Order: sequence, then structure tokens, then C-alpha cells
Amino acid sequence: DVQLQASGGGLVQPGGSLRLSCETSGFNWVDYAIGWFRQVPGQSREGLSTISGRDGSLYVRDSVRGRFTVSSDSAKNTVYLQMDSLKPDDTAVYYCAAGFRATPVIDEYCYWGRGTQVTVSS
Repeated sequence: DVQLQASGGGLVQPGGSLRLSCETSGFNWVDYAIGWFRQVPGQSREGLSTISGRDGSLYVRDSVRGRFTVSSDSAKNTVYLQMDSLKPDDTAVYYCAAGFRATPVIDEYCYWGRGTQVTVSS
């Protein structure tokens, strides 16, 4: 079975950092792109950053550029999202997903993991 599991969320103060992990199994993720998304209740899910397993190409949303960094460890079948300088507006449920292109378009992703809550508050 194809599985993606996001973890690493939690409560952090403004200005703090978190690293999210997306552990994948059941497929060879280097043939896919892995994307990070987030969703606030009542709002649309938005793409944050994606990485292509095939060629390493990246997409980073403007609002998180310079603060969020996506990386991967193929030996662990894991993709990471390092989040620095966190703001209260970053509070959301964060998801990872697998698709065929490193794009922020949600419909391009066919496999989704369960989300992890990130709360930025003092």
C-alpha cells in the first residue's frame, strides 16, 4: 500500500522552528514529486513547497520562501520541511502528498498522508 505519514508538528513560539517529516512507503518516491501543503479550517488547502524525486526540481511558495526549506533523504524514503521564523499565520494542519510533478496544484497529487498540526503561538 502507498502510504505517506507526516509528523513533527507541535506548538512553537513565534520566531521558532520546526522540522516536519514525510515518511513514504509502498512506492518508489524518486519516481514522484512530494509536496507539502497546509490547510487552515475554513480555507483552501495551499501548496507550500514541492520537490521532484526524479530531478530534484523545486517549487516554493512566495509567502514561505526563505523561511521554509524542503529536502529529502532517499535512503530513508523521507522528505522534510524545515520551517524557520514561524509566524502565527503559519498555524495550520500540514500535509504531504505524492504526485507526478513538482507543482503546487493540489489536483496533481494522487496520494495524501494524514496531516500534522502546527500551532504557532506565544
